[in-house]
Amino acid sequence: MKFVESRDELRNAFEATHEVAVQKQLLRIDGHSRRFIEKSPFVFIGSQNSSGRGDVSPKGDQPGFVHILDEQTLAIPDRPGNNRLDTWENVIANPAVGLLFLIPGMNETLRINGEARLTLDSDLCARLHVNGRPALAVLIVKVDEVYMHCAKAFIRSNLWSPKTWPDRSEMPTLGEILKDQARLAASAEEFDEVLDEVYKTTLW
Repeated sequence: MKFVESRDELRNAFEATHEVAVQKQLLRIDGHSRRFIEKSPFVFIGSQNSSGRGDVSPKGDQPGFVHILDEQTLAIPDRPGNNRLDTWENVIANPAVGLLFLIPGMNETLRINGEARLTLDSDLCARLHVNGRPALAVLIVKVDEVYMHCAKAFIRSNLWSPKTWPDRSEMPTLGEILKDQARLAASAEEFDEVLDEVYKTTLW
């Protein structure tokens, strides 16, 4: 298998970039982008460590959980999780991040690229509380690029169409998967019960 080795080789294999795809890129959050972020309950955060090792982490909460501090600054609160802290460790070493915002049922997405810093500021964490529980940390993103992404990937995948979704029973539970992958001493059923309780009590 031959791999692409240069930018010229890559570009020659594709048609020219449409001018709208270039012109749509903004340097700050406009009214349309603001409304999208305010309606979005879900964002992917792409990051890299100092060696260039990539990672993508999902973050979800109630719509508008990502706060717009100003037209070039976002605040993303951290909630209880597995404490791997992959993204947070990455941004300490390498501040470059890519964000992909989704709105359920909408095929278009919003992409934002920028530089991120993590803060444990108690006032800001308290401000971004849920049910009186402050955020554990807050990712501050300085926005460099903002643009809408077209719907083709979501149309091709039929992501939002329930009739295309596989039956959940066709896939093992997380307990069953981790029983094999993490070599758990507990049974899959016991771990699934623990997860159910965690989901009920520690989302925030």
